[in-house]
Amino acid sequence: MNIKKAVILGTVGLMISVGSITYAAPVSAKTVTNNAVIMKVGSSGKAVTDLQLKLKQLGYFNVDVTGYYGSITKASVIRFQRDNGLIVDGIAGPQTTSALNRKVSNKNEVSRSKVSSQTLLVPWFSEAENIFPRGAVEPLTPKDTEILKKIYGGNWSWERRAIIVNVNGREMAASIAAMPHAGRDDQPFGKIVDNRSGGYGRGANLDGVKNNNMSGVVDIHFYKSKTHGTDRVDERHQQMVLKAAQSK
Repeated sequence: MNIKKAVILGTVGLMISVGSITYAAPVSAKTVTNNAVIMKVGSSGKAVTDLQLKLKQLGYFNVDVTGYYGSITKASVIRFQRDNGLIVDGIAGPQTTSALNRKVSNKNEVSRSKVSSQTLLVPWFSEAENIFPRGAVEPLTPKDTEILKKIYGGNWSWERRAIIVNVNGREMAASIAAMPHAGRDDQPFGKIVDNRSGGYGRGANLDGVKNNNMSGVVDIHFYKSKTHGTDRVDERHQQMVLKAAQSK
């Protein structure tokens, strides 16, 4: 995903951017010449423990881990093999363990992704607004303005883009529209002026950072935030917020 990460500088922004078991005489898991381990009924040891833990993580092994390959482990392996299009023999050979490892790895990755997404999705009202005080921001310096404009291909635009906002180490999914508006760099902040940038006409000058080579402010939206003009949730901004949340 083409996600631009945003580093917030103070109150302005530079956008750059997881039964019972019957025991037989234990035998060690057999190792074949290619260093792959074959486990079957009667095997025991660390490899079997690891196998049972992974089967348990995927919901195929629902009893205590013992490190012994008995009838319950065999039945669990058979169910896993059947569900994954493998040869169904109840023996945990190279193909079965490889498929098991992939399934566990994928599950862990999805879990990490969900945690990351949930952490990054910070609702604006009552939460993000207490971390990031304004949804309208400005580049701090002319260099920051140059960088922001370059990200947009050299032209200011209302196009929504996914970003990650970092405030003192706290990361939040957000969306930016880099079109300067509602301000004049040559007039005092808050003054009622004519000819505000972005075609906004007469009104309060929102440009508070002077001499940064940009007149006005650009918008940043967070999860469930609303526009200041319509007091409505902007769906295009929200799509980009969700995209940002899924980027890590």
